[in-house]
Amino acid sequence: MRLRSALKDRSSWRRWIIRMLVVIVLLPPVLTVLYAVVPPVSTLMLGRYAQLLWVDRQWKPLEEISPHLVRSIITSEDSGFCVHGGVEWEALQKQVDVLLNEGESPRGASTLTMQTAKNLFLWNGRSFVRKGLELPLALMLDAMLTKRRIMEIYLNIAEWGEGIFGAEAAAQAWYGIPAKDLSRTQAARLATALPNPLGRNPAKPSSGHRKLAATNLSRVKVAGDIFSCVLGS
Repeated sequence: MRLRSALKDRSSWRRWIIRMLVVIVLLPPVLTVLYAVVPPVSTLMLGRYAQLLWVDRQWKPLEEISPHLVRSIITSEDSGFCVHGGVEWEALQKQVDVLLNEGESPRGASTLTMQTAKNLFLWNGRSFVRKGLELPLALMLDAMLTKRRIMEIYLNIAEWGEGIFGAEAAAQAWYGIPAKDLSRTQAARLATALPNPLGRNPAKPSSGHRKLAATNLSRVKVAGDIFSCVLGS
């Protein structure tokens, strides 16, 4: 009887584990279908909600966000956004080569789609496990959503300060204006704050931050047709 009970318990645990794995695998595509029409929240936002911490996020459609910000972010974060399938394989290979040859931790090579996947489904921090999970999730997002929708989601869940999420909240918090009214310079400073949103102040940028923003502005001017999938020709 004890052996039969133990076998039954083991079988129950196995079935429970299998069900959980099925849920984990199916949840991202199911949520992505939902996110095609419903404003999503990021895992970081959910974490703050769970801790009863302040969150400022005001969802805005892409039409109500300054195109200057779109241009600055694509130029700064992912110039190949309109042409890759969610992953920039060549840049990723370079980072793998750095790891194998020099032993350094891989950094960069994250497309906007990969960053969106991370923000929607994963956690912050550098790890090979998280980076590995980003790849199939980014490919899934690119296959299921339009480029415009991916950009719209990204602009509404990106972190721009402690508890500040999305372009509208950032524009209001740092400049006291709606996101649709951001100037070129303001957009460039917001875009170049993204790699370090808790350490860079777009309203009072350091000299280094100002230089990054100026470089971004210069690059936007000569970027050519890299924004067409979001802003049109």
